[in-house]
Amino acid sequence: MHPVLRLYEDTFNNTAGEVRLPALPRMIFVVHGSISIAGRAYTDGEAWHSESTVTLIPGKTGVTCWRWELSLGDAAGVVPVGPGILSREKLSALLETIPKGELLMRGDSVAFPPGGCAYLHTHQGPGIRCLIEGGIRIDAHGRSTCHGPGAAWYESGPDPVFAQAAADRPSRFIRVMILPRSLIGKSSLQLVNEEDKSKPRAQQYKIYVDAPIARPGAR
Repeated sequence: MHPVLRLYEDTFNNTAGEVRLPALPRMIFVVHGSISIAGRAYTDGEAWHSESTVTLIPGKTGVTCWRWELSLGDAAGVVPVGPGILSREKLSALLETIPKGELLMRGDSVAFPPGGCAYLHTHQGPGIRCLIEGGIRIDAHGRSTCHGPGAAWYESGPDPVFAQAAADRPSRFIRVMILPRSLIGKSSLQLVNEEDKSKPRAQQYKIYVDAPIARPGAR
């Protein structure tokens, strides 16, 4: 059974109290608000990562987070319940193209200026993206799909993708990919067409997590 990568959107109001999550490789990105994670405060645009059990405590104004988790394919998802909690799975993907050997979880943001694009490319592992601002068109598998803020999509890694950002405003998405551990500190992107390799790239990156993780079920 292949592992599964899931993306959740969690909204906790300030009455939610403590939320405990079991041990799993995960990244939590704060979309809006404030939250204490493992005893440290996080606010808009910050991210946290661990494989351990963790306690979340929403801040005085509540919080909305995006939470990526990697688990065994036959394991149930982690959906907190209780007063002041609204949690839903945005997207899940069976990672049929997960790399062999030791693994790396990379969480980052990819930002485009108005009209920017990512030339036809592949990655060395699968991942889930979620748009936080702007708009983007993703061309893959012979079809085009447009996404607005809050929309999530999956990319397998080896399947070529072209991305075209909105022409009238900056665009940015947050993503988590599962990569070979040998790529720590290195780009996973590989351009498909030789003529694109000498062209300037519009996108800018911010790394939140670049951490070795255990393969699900290997412990």
